[in-house]
Amino acid sequence: MISIQGVSKQFRRVSVLNSIDLDIHHGDRVALVGSNGAGKTTLIRCLLGEYNYQGKIEIDGLEPGANRTRVLKRIGFVPQLSPPLKMPVGQLIRFAAGVCQSTPDAMLAICDQLGLDSAEVWRRPFNKLSGGQKQKLLISIALGRDTDLLVLDEPAANLDPEARHTFFQLLADRQQHAAMIISSHRLDEVAALVNRVVELDQGNIVLNDHVADQIDLASVLNCCLTLTRADAAFAETIREWGFVDSEGGRVWRGDIAGPDRLRFLGVLSRYAALIKGIELADSQKEGSADVQARIV
Repeated sequence: MISIQGVSKQFRRVSVLNSIDLDIHHGDRVALVGSNGAGKTTLIRCLLGEYNYQGKIEIDGLEPGANRTRVLKRIGFVPQLSPPLKMPVGQLIRFAAGVCQSTPDAMLAICDQLGLDSAEVWRRPFNKLSGGQKQKLLISIALGRDTDLLVLDEPAANLDPEARHTFFQLLADRQQHAAMIISSHRLDEVAALVNRVVELDQGNIVLNDHVADQIDLASVLNCCLTLTRADAAFAETIREWGFVDSEGGRVWRGDIAGPDRLRFLGVLSRYAALIKGIELADSQKEGSADVQARIV
């Protein structure tokens, strides 16, 4: 699928990638992780044919720079930073569908699933949308087409929990048919989405390993949180995850997307002194000891 051999990249004599070697195959869901400046985005830009580089990159035998149009038709890309486009949303969708030989309806269907009202934003310039709306639209354009490769750079950063859950389900639908590269500076943000981890540090690969692949991307966890006392700051945070309270704000219930469990527990860690108990259970396998967890 993807062959990267001895790829190096410099900017004004500053080395950003140092002779990178990497192979990615169909079915691989790769977490590309590393701190800011590690070289993740530069490597992605090389894959997309946007940068010149030393070494060799082939995507199914095609070099991205020399065959950029053919290569990009096969890649669904969600950038970390939204482009400063002034094009109206409707025009952007029609243009993107035409370039990749897809249909606007396929992209609009993804918009609806992610909770973006395409009719409401149809005539608005892309650069006037909110961060979350931009992200949902870019994901819809990337996933609303047939692709062999998904390249996702911090793809869920601006999504609300409900949209994140839908996004994970959409990835689950494609995991058998496409390779995925999911870039993040934090492994816990993407760990449950992938079956392989590649870590970059100062332009070098310092880790390249397969990981356990046991989480259903479409799974949902029922969660019940018990607090020692009600707290306004906690209430504001947990409501953003769609939780509802009972018993005067001391008990909260809601659903968590399975792949979001580490991120969710990370949020809860900020309020460790408040939390008396946590109960998690797979909503599709409730009552099974191997999928239930209780922390008291």
